[in-house]
Amino acid sequence: MTLHSHTPKNQDSSTKHVSRAAHFKMLDVILKRHQYRQDALIEILHQVQDLFGYLETDLLRYIAQCLRLPLSRVYGVATFYHLFSLAPRGTHRCVVCTGTACYVKGAAALLTTVEQFAHIHAGETTPDHCLSVSTTRCPGTCGLAPIVVFDDQVCGYQTPNSVRDRLKPLLKQT
Repeated sequence: MTLHSHTPKNQDSSTKHVSRAAHFKMLDVILKRHQYRQDALIEILHQVQDLFGYLETDLLRYIAQCLRLPLSRVYGVATFYHLFSLAPRGTHRCVVCTGTACYVKGAAALLTTVEQFAHIHAGETTPDHCLSVSTTRCPGTCGLAPIVVFDDQVCGYQTPNSVRDRLKPLLKQT
């Protein structure tokens, strides 16, 4: 496949950003390293997200084509796992566990606190791309419930006040 196939439909090759072309060359290396194996889809998606920052539709389409998988399957995997993002994420991430153990110990109040403090809802990113908020169902740390994950650091026994304290340095306060 040629590099021209990487250009989104609404963008001609003369306006394509050079680094994007380089990223697609690296994407081809990732696919080749995994020998275009369908069973490597999850690992490929992880590496592609690390490379591009998130999984755009054109990336999913290209991966599906190269792996000879239906786009619905690639999209289904990308949307099933909370670690994948289809939109740009903020510099910082806040993930509130809403699994059973966390929920019965106050996860709903934690999520409300996060949403009110950051002025966004779960699944959104602040307009300045400083913080993304999401939820997950049980990351396997039920003994620490309720938990919130800040920038990949699991924080147990959270309260609305502790969540606010953790968010303050993550958000750009004006």
